[in-house]
Amino acid sequence: MRKLRFPMDQLLKSGAKWVWSEACQRSFNRFREILQSPLTLSHYNPNLEIIVSADASNYGIGARIAHKLPDGSVKPISYASRSLTPAESNYSQIEKEGLALIFAVTRLHRMIFGRQFILETDHKPLLAIFGSKKGIPRYTPNRLQRWALTLLLYDFNIKYVSTESFGYVDILSCLINTHVRPNEEYVIASIELEDTMEDIVKQSVEALPVTFKMIQAGTKSDAVLKQVKQFVRTEWPSNQSKISDPQLQQFYQRRGSLAIVSDCLTYGERLVIPSKFRDRVLRVLHKGHPGVERMRSIARNYVYWPGIDEQINHRVRTCVECSRAAKTNSKTNMESWPTPEKPWQRIHADYAGPVDGNYYLIVVDAFSKWPEVISTKPQTTSTTVAMFREIFSRNGMPETLVTDNGTQFTSEDFEAFCSNSGILHLKTPPYHPQSNGLAERFVDTFKRGLRKSPAELLLGRKLRTSLDLLKPPTSFYKQAESKQESQFNRKHGTKVRNYYAEELVWTKVHRNNTWSWEPGQVLERIGRVIYNVWLPEKRNLIRSHCNQLKKRYESEQLSSTAQNKCTQIPLIKGGSSPSTSQATKSYYSAGTEPASPVFENQKTTREV
Repeated sequence: MRKLRFPMDQLLKSGAKWVWSEACQRSFNRFREILQSPLTLSHYNPNLEIIVSADASNYGIGARIAHKLPDGSVKPISYASRSLTPAESNYSQIEKEGLALIFAVTRLHRMIFGRQFILETDHKPLLAIFGSKKGIPRYTPNRLQRWALTLLLYDFNIKYVSTESFGYVDILSCLINTHVRPNEEYVIASIELEDTMEDIVKQSVEALPVTFKMIQAGTKSDAVLKQVKQFVRTEWPSNQSKISDPQLQQFYQRRGSLAIVSDCLTYGERLVIPSKFRDRVLRVLHKGHPGVERMRSIARNYVYWPGIDEQINHRVRTCVECSRAAKTNSKTNMESWPTPEKPWQRIHADYAGPVDGNYYLIVVDAFSKWPEVISTKPQTTSTTVAMFREIFSRNGMPETLVTDNGTQFTSEDFEAFCSNSGILHLKTPPYHPQSNGLAERFVDTFKRGLRKSPAELLLGRKLRTSLDLLKPPTSFYKQAESKQESQFNRKHGTKVRNYYAEELVWTKVHRNNTWSWEPGQVLERIGRVIYNVWLPEKRNLIRSHCNQLKKRYESEQLSSTAQNKCTQIPLIKGGSSPSTSQATKSYYSAGTEPASPVFENQKTTREV
């Protein structure tokens, strides 16, 4: 066939002089005889099964319509072919194959419209686009989507035929040389469509500080994108295992939605960004500090590259402003105080009021729930110490006292009183009353009035005195998760969170009835859910509950800068008595904390 057509093909070449020779005439006559031969073509019969086949090459497209006879043989009815326009020559291979199908159905419209037929192609990815019963895939290029809508006019079943068995159509597309503009009656994709695609691409990059020419130049110099463009123009490997580059493998998985527009690679309507511009694009996408999901949603309307979701996640997590404005984490698992072994071993104290101008010091025993209530008007440290002396004179001195961070409880005089009495004073984190829930709950109960007194549990025991300090300290234990803890954890959807020494965190700092996230660093863990946190910007040490902390991430640049800086953290001044240290260690597993240390900002420092 090629040899027979060779004389006429020479006349179609650009710059060739038109000379109709005897060889051309013989070739023309022979073609006319072949095409008119009854052995080659068959008459059209609407009652027989119709088969339409189409194929494309780098130079042209071809189509054939045939009948499947009752004996199973296939007889062609008509052939059609044409060359590709300059714009169509730049299409990806999947778009060329799709163009061939559109050319076939529109050229043969009068014979197939309103009738069911079989549409054959040797490009298997088109089956998922034109033959899917679930609709057009989401990331299909716009050009293929429009062609899929065109094919909705016809009643057909698309069928895949291997290239080795598709020679009767493949030869029509391969023998095409240059050709003048085809008939407008059956041209579906033209330069106007190319202009539309270019407008879409330009609109996609208008919101970016990177110009379209920069993306074009970057795509040409990017080794990975150059290889991807080569595969799109020709053909992808038959198996992913033949591709060693991880980035090429990701493009291979999305090969059905890749296209080339104005020398740029597109994924659906999204522009594929070269590697050297990706960080700049990320900065633009994060303008206004959107969250991870919002930032991903914006990116999916404009740009794409392998691993973009992970890079967006890292960008948001390392953004300081986003971390400051982020919501508080979900509550951690509830950790109850350990159950005392005897009455008056650990007590909880708090102030209630004002009620009718009076304040009430509430002291509750953790073992028996025995309350002590003393009315007072002033809330000074001296008044508080005097009331505790009165209570301890009747009931003995406890081993542990738990209070909030009221000024009367955090003063040096009150700390000296506890130290001289051999009492381990534990303070709950600021603005976290749940840590002193026993006293807080009784404050509410006291305001509503006491209905039942648990005095019977309190009186059947020996009072603790200062001589009991000579005995070894009592160890405490944490029972299995109680029913109250289980109910709390289910209700709030809690999660176990642990922080370690020198770990970077964001801590909730309260001031004047407002709070903000401040960067900090964990110094040590006090109990199960309470930590000592150093605030480098405030040069202050605070105590925080686990629910007041969240992990802090820093970018590589910030991390390297932080390593070159030294943060001076004051050490705890002096030591503690053996009994106090042992008692403190026994509470490390109990969600408690030792007495607030005294700091000196002089010579004794350490670096982290």
